[in-house]
Amino acid sequence: MTIATILDARLVAILRLDDLSTAEQITDALFQAGVRALEFTLTNPAAPAIVRKMRDTSPAILSKKAVIGIGSVRTLEEAKLAIDSGSQFIVSPITSVQIIDYCKQNKVAVCPGAYTPTEIAMCWDAGADIVKVFPARTLGAGYIKDVLAPMPYLKLMPTGGVDLKNMASFFAAGAVAVGIGSQLLDPIAIQNRDWVKLTKTASEYAKACALDCDTA
Repeated sequence: MTIATILDARLVAILRLDDLSTAEQITDALFQAGVRALEFTLTNPAAPAIVRKMRDTSPAILSKKAVIGIGSVRTLEEAKLAIDSGSQFIVSPITSVQIIDYCKQNKVAVCPGAYTPTEIAMCWDAGADIVKVFPARTLGAGYIKDVLAPMPYLKLMPTGGVDLKNMASFFAAGAVAVGIGSQLLDPIAIQNRDWVKLTKTASEYAKACALDCDTA
């Protein structure tokens, strides 16, 4: 169900925020925008507690209309913490077979990070549900197309540097989803607690992903 939701929405919103005091309002705004997969990163130590609370209280998550995960997972200990906190999927910036194995053992979806074709293949062969191609900023959509040419079975999610201007090119190249953080999370809107504006900005990304999916 978790991966199906991500593949259907084609978008994972990455919440890499220093302040999570308004996390509930942010998640509500994103869900209203049509965003259905949220990733809170471990760069903020409060992320596990937020995920645990959202699993228990968010109507969108409780009704299985949306999923929530934890990202920036780099060690086995962090993977254990994330899963114990109720994370429905794990995202890592690195290739770690140990993390993949642990997630598979616990039946939690896992999206490890990879950069080279060898790392990407290693992640997939180890059991990754989706491979996060990171950072995609310097690689570009052509790289995704080139990697998929000899390995068309891969499910790739470019992350880092993806925005409304280049998103369509990544999907056209064969990406199954994109991970987007700062471009989607309007920092001024969050600072001003302007949830209407945040919803408006996020909805542009959610609609763009859905539109590209419909026309692919």
